[in-house]
Amino acid sequence: MPIIIRLDVEMAKKKISLADLAERIDLTPANLSVLKNERAKAIRFSTLEAICRELSCQPGDILEYIPEEENHE
Repeated sequence: MPIIIRLDVEMAKKKISLADLAERIDLTPANLSVLKNERAKAIRFSTLEAICRELSCQPGDILEYIPEEENHE
């Protein structure tokens, strides 16, 4: 998939655990883990907004687009 999730990087920068972030954004740790481990097929804007609010970051800090041809090198 050409969209890469960098949530783990932002969480490490802010020194916040998955459980703490999940609680702050009112999401189950299991659902946040699916996103963090790049197994999610979609993300709600409300969830993205909550993550950005809690991590004081921009959506582009969490999501990155890499074209398919670059992904296979």
